This record gives sequence, structure tokens and C-alpha cells, in this order.
Amino acid sequence: MPLDNASAPVRVTAVVLAYRDQPFLEDCVKRILASRDVVVDLVLVDNGCTYPDLTPMTTLPGVQVLRPGTNTGFTGGCNLAARHATGDVLVFVNSDALVEPDALAELAAAVADEEVGLACASLRLEQEPDLLNSAGNPVHVLGLSWAGYFREPAACHTEDRDVASASGAALAVRREVWNALGGFTEEFFAYCEDTDLSLRAWQRGWRVRYAPRAVVAHHYEANRNTAKFHLLERNRLAMLYTLYERRTLRLLLPPLLALEVAMLVVATAGGWLPAKLRGYRWLWANRTWLRERRAEVQAVRTVPDRAVAPLLTARFDASVIDLPKGAGLLNAVMERYWNWVRERI
Repeated sequence: MPLDNASAPVRVTAVVLAYRDQPFLEDCVKRILASRDVVVDLVLVDNGCTYPDLTPMTTLPGVQVLRPGTNTGFTGGCNLAARHATGDVLVFVNSDALVEPDALAELAAAVADEEVGLACASLRLEQEPDLLNSAGNPVHVLGLSWAGYFREPAACHTEDRDVASASGAALAVRREVWNALGGFTEEFFAYCEDTDLSLRAWQRGWRVRYAPRAVVAHHYEANRNTAKFHLLERNRLAMLYTLYERRTLRLLLPPLLALEVAMLVVATAGGWLPAKLRGYRWLWANRTWLRERRAEVQAVRTVPDRAVAPLLTARFDASVIDLPKGAGLLNAVMERYWNWVRERI
């Protein structure tokens, strides 16, 4: 059901996860509760928060604190919170993100269109609010994704538009779309879940939109550690296997294998090869789930790969990804190969 903009304010449930030290959490919560032109409540999931004490927040009107007793990960925590949500629209907000007063209303308006499934905010760098953290994330045909238009002036990105993937730092979805998609893929635990959800929305016929007037300041920090690399790499491969049609996978196999070799070299040089190999072991140990997940995703999709393909890029962005010498040639070759694949899927 589309949301009726002419009726009473939309009911929005904001979801925030708290894990370990959360210096910006109280400000995050207060900003959400001060949102204008929506009826807002907030579900806060204690995934093992060590600071601040969440007990006082249980007394705030409209705030529900869930304590699962373990770290459920980003996917598990969001899915848990969604089951306790009462809003017609769910908005997932990072605990280090600060919404402007109209941001939730703008996001709710963006997903009011029944053709739209997800919407993402104009994420700004908190210390440099005129610059973007993300205006929707590009998705590479080999599964990599990154913060779109990073550090570009926000003033250059003021138009609503379709994007390949919403950023999970500030993402809105109508409840019926969330239920139809089954929420985040819980087995991912963290990373790639927003890309996976976005592409599954496109495969079901829902658009993913960038809402430029939904401004959210993000205390962004590009963490790089072995745990993150492990999850990013294993989830990227799981996502590709479950989302692509068989013919697309077969045609992309040569560059996929080449990227795996390159990633092994990078992992060895960077000291996170054990984490990369642990990802392979996880994929093998969960092969039954992967087959079942693939069958489930493919059975409900209504849009083929050839229709989703124009959303994807074959170019690696040198502004956010460390590229070797000759990257220009690599991008040119990959673009030609992807065009060849698109003609055959």
C-alpha cells in the first residue's frame, strides 16, 4: 500500500544499534526523537554497548530498548528491531549519524511512491557538512561497493535519482517492502547487507532512490581491519552467488577468478590472508544454506539480470579504492567485457 501524503503524519520507526563505545549515541537518539512532520518511535538494540549506560534511555518517551544478551551483528540486530517496530516506514540509522529535523520525513516521502522500495539520505561528513560521505553507493559487477561521490560537494547532488544501492548508514524502507524482502540477510552478520537488500529490491521491481533533502551528518571513519576484510569478502561472494542468474555467473567467471587471485595477493601483502581464507572456509561450511538461499532469491525475483545490469558499474573508483598502476587499462578492459556480457544475458 502506498503511503498517503495528504493524511496524518507517517508513522516512522527508527532503528539504532549500540555496540561497544558509542560516544555519539545520545545525540543520535535525541536528533531522531526531535524529527518533524512524522510520528516517530525508536527501537534501540543493545548489542553489547559499554558506553553510555542505556538504562536512562528506557525512560524516554517513544524509545524501546532491546537487550538480546549477545552481539547479534548489524543484520541480526536490525532484523530483531524490525520485528518490534510499529511504524509504516522503517529507517535504519547508524549510531554515529545525526539526522536533521526533516530527514526522516524526507525519507518517508521518498518511499511513499509504491514504485520505490528503499531510499537513502544525503550523508554528509560531520566535520565537513558541505561534503558528501555518500549519495547512494555504486555497485561493481564483481560485487564490490563503496561510498558514492565521497567528498564531493553536496551542492552538486541535489536531484532525486535512482541509485544501485542505498547506504545502510541512513536507509528507509516501507514495512511491506521490508517484509516481502525478508529483511537483511542475517547470515551476513555485517557488511554488504545494504547492497544485497538494494539489489534484491531491484530484482523484485522496486526502485532504490537517493533523497537529497534528507540530510544526515555522519561521523564517518573508514576502518580497515582483518575482521572487516573477512566479512566483506565472504559476503561479497555469497551475495554474487545468490543474486546472479546462472548464465550471468558463467559469463563473469573469468574476471571473478582474476579478482580472487588479485585479492589473495592483496590479502597476503596486507597481512589479512588468514581472514580471506577463513571466508572460503565459511562459504564451504555453509554451502547448503547458500544453495537454499540462492533458490529462494531466484524463485521470487521478477526482474532479470539484463534489466538490472545498467545499474552496475564495471569501473573501480580510484578515489575510494587503492588501485595498482595500469588501473585505467583495467577499467577499460572490464568495461568492454561487461558490455559483452550484457549483450548475452
